[in-house]
Amino acid sequence: MSMRYKTIKILFLLLFLSAIQAQEMNTNHDKITLSEKSAFEKIIGDKKTMLFVLKNKQGTVSEITNYGGKVVSLWLPDRNGHYEDVVLGHATIEDYLTSKEKYFGALIGRYGNRIAKGKFMLDSKEYVLATNNGVNHLHGGNTGYDAIIWDAKQIDDQTLELHYISKHMEEGYPGNLTIKVKYELTNANELKIEYWATTDAPTVINLTHHSFFNLKGAGSGTINDHLLQINAPYYTPVDEGLIPTGTLATVENSPFDFQKLTAIGDRVDANHEQLKYGLGYDHNFVLNQNLEGLNYAAKVVEPTSGRTMEVYTNEPGLQFYGGNFLDGSIQGKKGKTYNYRTAFCLETQHFPDSPNKPHFPSTLLNPEEEFYSICVYKFSILE
Repeated sequence: MSMRYKTIKILFLLLFLSAIQAQEMNTNHDKITLSEKSAFEKIIGDKKTMLFVLKNKQGTVSEITNYGGKVVSLWLPDRNGHYEDVVLGHATIEDYLTSKEKYFGALIGRYGNRIAKGKFMLDSKEYVLATNNGVNHLHGGNTGYDAIIWDAKQIDDQTLELHYISKHMEEGYPGNLTIKVKYELTNANELKIEYWATTDAPTVINLTHHSFFNLKGAGSGTINDHLLQINAPYYTPVDEGLIPTGTLATVENSPFDFQKLTAIGDRVDANHEQLKYGLGYDHNFVLNQNLEGLNYAAKVVEPTSGRTMEVYTNEPGLQFYGGNFLDGSIQGKKGKTYNYRTAFCLETQHFPDSPNKPHFPSTLLNPEEEFYSICVYKFSILE
């Protein structure tokens, strides 16, 4: 057999193997099951809910509805090229409208997290908000930004822009707030969320995003075996109502020390007052700040699949929630049940109750200023 013939044979063999590999990848990619767009079309008031699909060159796919700006799905490969949807949610707009968990994948505002007793002072005037979380105010009130229909425009295959004007005294907040949010699924495999806002009167603002993640796949078991790192030397302890006491506590020698990669479940049931208050982790962490660029906030590794997520932001805080209030009563996409501690949230933000804690980083926005916040969820595969 001539050398030339051997070379041609090897080339054909390599091409054949590449074709098989590509076919396998395509087969895995074909397992991505997108929602029916028609299932998200509904007229509510004078606005229409819709579903938008973002795709990048890495093969990552995300679905987002303009109802609450909710991320409906996020499809990521594992180390074998098998795709799973890693965010909890529902397959129809009707399910979102009636869901027991209203924050799946949502944009949160005007003030994400809690405000004590639903009250704050601004320019010597007291503003009274809904108390929709016991005696406290949570995530913008009874009808927060998670429950409004955003004006939406898909810019390209990878970018969606959402717009909303939050009227003066909506849910008790002063000032007409003009908001733009941009979702971008970058070719660096990032889900980038950017927020801009301006106001015509002094107000408080704390916008964030509330996807519930499970890097094994939504509804695929516990997240307590995920490894978590949070770039934070301090956290903000809370009272029984999950309102910060105002102090900053070191994470050293406590169940809140995630400065190194640690299994989420290693200490979640420790005999610690703060874990009893939150029924586990539901706390704001004080991030290390960079002088330039974004702050590295957190990293999560799911060892079996190899799926890895890093979080970057310009915000001073990160709320880590460990799915403590999921109780198996919610059936999500593909009929999967969302059980106790089967999802985690990492919400980049200012601190809870900052309007009542002058020593916390300020959440005040004045008319001559522009609010800007960014959260980047960057995905990769651990080999």
